Amino acid sequence: MEKHHFKCILCGYIYETEDEELPDDFVCPLCGAGKDQFEKID
Repeated sequence: MEKHHFKCILCGYIYETEDEELPDDFVCPLCGAGKDQFEKID
């Protein structure tokens, strides 16, 4: 299955998932930023 990566634009944390999108209630485990602060990088 294909992996997707999302990067927090505030702290640089990379989140890897098999989902195309982040869940609506996703928060960065490092800085607490919400889903809207992440960009898909692949």
